Amino acid sequence: MEDYQNKAKVLIEALPYIKKFNDKIVVVKYGGSAMTDKAIQKSVIKDIALMRLVGINPVIVHGGGKDINDMLDKVGKDHKFINGLRFTDFETMEIVQMVLAGKINKDLVGMFSFEGMKAIGITGQDGNTLIASKHMPHGDDLGYVGKIENVNVELILKMVEDKYIPIIAPIGADENGKTYNINADTASCAIANALKAEKLIFMSDIKGVLKKDKKTLIQRIRTDEIDSLIEDKTVDGGMIPKLQAAKESVLSGVNSVHIIDGRVNHSLLLETFTDYGIGTMIV
Repeated sequence: MEDYQNKAKVLIEALPYIKKFNDKIVVVKYGGSAMTDKAIQKSVIKDIALMRLVGINPVIVHGGGKDINDMLDKVGKDHKFINGLRFTDFETMEIVQMVLAGKINKDLVGMFSFEGMKAIGITGQDGNTLIASKHMPHGDDLGYVGKIENVNVELILKMVEDKYIPIIAPIGADENGKTYNINADTASCAIANALKAEKLIFMSDIKGVLKKDKKTLIQRIRTDEIDSLIEDKTVDGGMIPKLQAAKESVLSGVNSVHIIDGRVNHSLLLETFTDYGIGTMIV
């Protein structure tokens, strides 16, 4: 009987959040171990399916770095990164497009279909969703790496309105039709901003933002605290661009940004529907 009562408490705790987020858009940046570990992958798909069934409108933006690396290795092509971004020549761009749009995107659609959910997989090229231009940070020529100039949300909103789960591969095109590889974190932020999403959730392979001891989780951060966390080196490495993007998203109208450990089973549900959450929330 106690076990059943505990389950009832969980449902009661989730109820106000279900009400609060009903019919709201939540953008999920799906990547890391949550994409490569089959058991965790099934857990994530079920979480997102449940979110949709209780009235939330999830929009998925996925990466696929490991699969791209594996395919480059299979064809004997080197892969390198410059300041965290993949150098993408013409041949690499073809492989990126094949892996993201042809394999990962459609595999995810199939998984949602298996759970009885309606999903549609697109890239940023479809419906001119992601208009991009060549990205040259610090003057580095990265080849076919793009930055987003504009997000056209018409197609995404049409899918949401028709109760489909949009699954978006971060490939954009410029006005001349030239395709670009876009960082998935960057794409998810731009899409969440354009949609004025209720939440943007980054699934990562770390607990969230940690204190200087690199063990203690910081559960809540205000946007006006981010610069000081970077300056005093509490935050470093790849977490810096994530927090900067989170700050921009919140200031652009996204209600909150979350960085969670995608390796934990049902981390999406724990962060969305419980009082304590599981990761770091930026507000």
